[in-house]
Amino acid sequence: MRIVVRALIVVAGVILVALAAIMIYARTTGLSAKPAPPLMEGRAARMARSFAIPADVRRRTNPVPLSDEVLAEGMAHYADHCASCHADDGSGNTEMGRGLYPKAPDMRLPATQQLTDGELFSIIENGVRFTGMPGWSTGTAEGETATWHLVHVVRHLPAMTGDQVEKIQAMQPRSPEEIRREIEEDEFLKGAHE
Repeated sequence: MRIVVRALIVVAGVILVALAAIMIYARTTGLSAKPAPPLMEGRAARMARSFAIPADVRRRTNPVPLSDEVLAEGMAHYADHCASCHADDGSGNTEMGRGLYPKAPDMRLPATQQLTDGELFSIIENGVRFTGMPGWSTGTAEGETATWHLVHVVRHLPAMTGDQVEKIQAMQPRSPEEIRREIEEDEFLKGAHE
């Protein structure tokens, strides 16, 4: 009986210390999204993400053959859904991407490029909890095909040409304000405001 009581006291003590550490961390950082995560936090998050992706999913290879058409479709999808956080060139250097915690990664770098096709697919489909990465799964075969197209785009990011980056930029959705300004500029240039 004494062993059980001592074990319970030790467990309760560990829990109290962990809670105190969490409260101190929250109080001292304010849980601000502005700084970069500490190195250990980033490593722990990557390890947890890797552990959470089942081995059979991790081993999957892209079943969609790469073609100019597939890459173009993937780039259009990327422009519409991904570029606002990940940037036209995959750098993550956008207002939205810089404001996330952790910040949107530069997907051109080895940390992303070394992930397997299956890992990229899983991240796009399911998102990453405790980050700004949403899960984009539609639960349809068409949605999965679109995700595999995006995997091709992610693989292509390190080799993107300036023309391709401009195409992605041109395909991004525009706000009503941007459309209104463009119409006003066109009308002005045509002499409608004389």
